[in-house]
Amino acid sequence: MSRRSLSTLLAAGGAAAVMALTQVSAQAASFQGGNYGAYGMEGQYPTISSCAGTFQQVGATRYSEGMALKYFYSSKCGSFARIENSRANCAAVLERSNSGTGRVDGWVSETVDSGINYAYTKIGNNLNGRVSRALLSCDGHDAVFTNWY
Repeated sequence: MSRRSLSTLLAAGGAAAVMALTQVSAQAASFQGGNYGAYGMEGQYPTISSCAGTFQQVGATRYSEGMALKYFYSSKCGSFARIENSRANCAAVLERSNSGTGRVDGWVSETVDSGINYAYTKIGNNLNGRVSRALLSCDGHDAVFTNWY
């Protein structure tokens, strides 16, 4: 083995060792359940170009332990939930009802990303008779929620 290939091998091995010892920070994660994704626009973030700027906050901001929960709606795209001033282990959740009765048929959530204190969900399609609501959930418990819209 040549001297050059040995030094290259040692450098690569050293880089791999450093990578293995470096702690990787957790990233926010989107989760979903029920029949979420069954309707148009679901699975998209509200920043998608066809929806950006069309959302308005509906209802009052709800608070729990200084954390804020907001619900946004667009007659073009649907709705999403946003949490602000949130601590770790919290998530913004949007529940959707197919029938308009408030029975949860689908849901989507987004956890708070490491290093920031807010999160927002992907779009839920609560158009054409469907309804949805926003929740702030921490440590597996619903801290506060909005009305069904």
